[in-house]
Amino acid sequence: MACSTWLHPIPFFISRRTPTLHSNLRRFHRLISAPPRLQPPPMEVRAQARRLFAFEKEDEVASPADLSFQEPLKIVEYPDPILRSKNKRIVTFDDNLKKLVEEMFDVMYKTDGIGLSAPQVGINVQLMVFNPVGECGEGEEIVLVNPRVVKYSKKRVIFNEGCLSFPEIYADVERPESVKIDAKDVTGTRFVYSFSELPARVFQHEFDHLQGVLFFDRMTEDVLDGIRSELEALEKKYEDKSGKPSPEKIVTRQGRKAAAAGSRKSRTHEKKASGVAGLVHKE
Repeated sequence: MACSTWLHPIPFFISRRTPTLHSNLRRFHRLISAPPRLQPPPMEVRAQARRLFAFEKEDEVASPADLSFQEPLKIVEYPDPILRSKNKRIVTFDDNLKKLVEEMFDVMYKTDGIGLSAPQVGINVQLMVFNPVGECGEGEEIVLVNPRVVKYSKKRVIFNEGCLSFPEIYADVERPESVKIDAKDVTGTRFVYSFSELPARVFQHEFDHLQGVLFFDRMTEDVLDGIRSELEALEKKYEDKSGKPSPEKIVTRQGRKAAAAGSRKSRTHEKKASGVAGLVHKE
């Protein structure tokens, strides 16, 4: 079980602090701690939340069966199609959801992660947990249900990311430095919050999972080339274990990219040829 206690004044955090935090942990605490009481958001934020709520209605609602699970939870690895499946909106906030959150933290710590989304443990619902410190009993444990992005910062930064669904694979990904989000906590209470630096990075990585987006989808081709063989090895591992063909192949993506680039090059050549022909005609 996750080694945490619930703090009701800050319902979307599950926290337990060690008596003495070194400077790094204090810095993380400042980044992601909420005020003692959640104040009503300003009018413009409430208007954004209403728009997000209208968008939410389009999502398919998760049934109790969608939230059922068996212990122990296991990490789903690429290229399992679960990672690309649509994730349903949670509307039932009960003890089963709290139990699922605890189990997700438990498997996250056991696998040395700092963030985990529900589809990564085979449950296609809009739920994520994370702790940027990555140590049970230290830092802040954050739970976000049905999260939405309100605003991304214009400033973007590159960071070397890993993913529990891609064991031992790390590569650079560029993302916005900070993000404002709208979400619900494990009790169903809605709130708006802003993350920056590492918590913002972790949130965006896990939020991508809830959209069926994987971290290599956001890599440049040069960066992707550096891990292509490792992705192919995971594809082969899936085929050997399941006896089924891989639902996606990185080599196919490479072929599509090359075809698209060739098509663009061809269109550019045609435009240039057309321009030259026009000049010749005018002369």
